[in-house]
Parts: sequence; C-alpha cells; structure tokens
Amino acid sequence: MRIVFVRHGEPDYVHDCLTDLGHLQAAACAQRLKEEGISRIYASPMGRARQTAQATAQVLGMDIQILDFMHEIYWGSVDGSPLFANGHPWDLADRLVREGWDLTRTDWPEHAFYRNNLATAEVEKISKGADDWLMSLGYRREGTYYRCLREKDEPFTVALFSHGGSSTAALSRILGLPFPYLCGFLHMPFTSLFIVRLEHRPGEISLPVLELAGDAKHIEGLQPPRSGFN
Repeated sequence: MRIVFVRHGEPDYVHDCLTDLGHLQAAACAQRLKEEGISRIYASPMGRARQTAQATAQVLGMDIQILDFMHEIYWGSVDGSPLFANGHPWDLADRLVREGWDLTRTDWPEHAFYRNNLATAEVEKISKGADDWLMSLGYRREGTYYRCLREKDEPFTVALFSHGGSSTAALSRILGLPFPYLCGFLHMPFTSLFIVRLEHRPGEISLPVLELAGDAKHIEGLQPPRSGFN
C-alpha cells in the first residue's frame, strides 16, 4: 500500500477555507495526482483540507472519507504557565537544535517544552488514530513495523489530505521517528506530497519506506512568500 500525504493549499485561516491561490494550488495538485492510481481519498474534517481534497475527488470521480483524528494539532500551555514560543512545535524544534539538544531522543515528551504543551497530547491522539486507520486498511503495527493482514497480494494507493502538524505527527508514528525531529527535518509547502509505502504481500512485516518527501513541483509559480505550517 502507498499513502500519499497531501498538505492543504494556501488557506484563509480565519474562515478555515482556501484562498483563491489555494484553489489554484489544489487544482494543480489534482492534476499531479491523476497518475498515482489512487483508489481512496481521505481528508481532515477541517475546511481547508476538505476543499483541497475536493479538487482531486472531482478529477478522479471519488468520494471523500473524513478522518477526524487528522484535525490540525493544537499547541500552547496546558495550565496557562508560560511556554517558549507559546509551545509552537516548529519554533521549539529550531530552538532545541540551537541548544544542541538531540531531536532523535524518544523521551521528548518529558522535555520542559513539551510536558505542559497541548501539542504532546495531540501527537499521541494522532498516533493512535493512525494505527487504528492502518489496521482498518489491513496493516497491524508490531513494535515499530507493520504486518500486512490483507488477503490479496495487490498494491493500492490512498491519498490523505490534511495539515502540516497532523501530517507530521502521523508520519512520526508510521516512520518511527520522534515528532520534534520531523518538525525540524521536514518542510511542507502548500499541497506538497509525501508518499509512504508499506509491504503489500499478505503476512509479511516490514519497515515503511518513504518514497517521496516535500514534492511541490506542481505549484511552481503558485507559491506565496511564506507557506506557514498548519
């Protein structure tokens, strides 16, 4: 199975929808995805992700299935006490790098930046949701790997339209890499594509493979000065 993660197009965050430029980006992304052999389309429940998915759904003649757990993550102090950069995950990752802290550490939720941060519980929620979703598609997590439980030996591809934060959290879980590390490592322009491949032979267990990361060539000339994160 291949999972195509797609970030939404340029948004109007206030109204949770796409801007005119965002709609152009979504249309360009739909043309890019026509040849990927997508058989199912999933999306975050938020408007900007659903509108981005709709462009591809119209081109492919498919319905959109909503995954509530892929709602964009929240961040900030759990109890109101001050947090660096108000707990913004990407600012935190950059700060930790400057401090020389190892972003590959698995105990990152215990760091002062995260243990009182709403984002930490959000990442945990998405991790569980991702495992449940993959199980529904025929893949059971075993340790840091996934076993194919599907009956037929046949490849298939699904697309998931969501956000910078929730996509990073889901990729963190699936790839077995710490969330802060991916916040610092991955760059997600609007409508950028990330493709993960899992073993399609029944009964086999494997480490997921990252086939593609941050592909946004389809919107060359349709990029704003800054792409934001969520």
